[in-house]
Amino acid sequence: MAQRRRSSIITLSTREKAHVNDDTQHSDLPSRQGLPAKGLPPQRRPAVLVLIPAWNEAARIGPIVAKARAHLPVLVVDDGSTDGTADAAQAAGAIVVCHPENRRKGAALQTGFAWALEHGYDAVLTLDADGQHDPAEIPKFLAALEGGAEGLIIGERDFSQMPWPRWWSTPLGSWLLSQALGTRVTDNQSGYRLLTRRFLEQLHLTSTGFEMEVEMIAEAVRLGFPITWVPIRTIYGIDKPSYFHPFKDTLRFLRMVWRIWRRGYR
Repeated sequence: MAQRRRSSIITLSTREKAHVNDDTQHSDLPSRQGLPAKGLPPQRRPAVLVLIPAWNEAARIGPIVAKARAHLPVLVVDDGSTDGTADAAQAAGAIVVCHPENRRKGAALQTGFAWALEHGYDAVLTLDADGQHDPAEIPKFLAALEGGAEGLIIGERDFSQMPWPRWWSTPLGSWLLSQALGTRVTDNQSGYRLLTRRFLEQLHLTSTGFEMEVEMIAEAVRLGFPITWVPIRTIYGIDKPSYFHPFKDTLRFLRMVWRIWRRGYR
């Protein structure tokens, strides 16, 4: 049996993007046991990686990593933090990849996806670093995967728990995206989602911000992958600054929906 190595911090150069090499081998990381995978022989259990993009979340990242590691191995992509996020994540047991500067959430996700593919993972489960996603709900995604779900599994939030600005804007945005895609989308902005390897290998993303989560749904539709929805609880009322910019990010969202409409996904 291979010995488990200490978690590591890998820093990308300024020009380096998603391709990452380090000495942490996939065989050294814990994998989900007892979970059959569609298309895999019975003795082969899918290795699922939790991916957490983080920017200046040193005060919150440790407990989130610890709770997630109770279920699966964890990779944190530190997106140019200046508050010690990388050290806090490593201390909690995560493997950490660092961007030398802030590249936005979508770029951090792309770095993590590339790392997971390079290290042989069968699926990636993304969740946010700000505490709004409960790692205790990871088994819901694994159960959907066990049931044969392929492509994209998204955590559908309870809109009644949302603050009023999101209470109307999130359903409205989901309705607009549904019209553009010609398929029902119930929660277009949930960052709690699982992507299977086959989907990741064909996924082509061009955006780097919050709008990437919309583009990801459009890519699943374009590539013919099903989208599975699982109900989740989202935690609000956290005392922290929001990195979502209502005007800029709403404009980017509308721009993305317009591009999708013009491409004729319907």
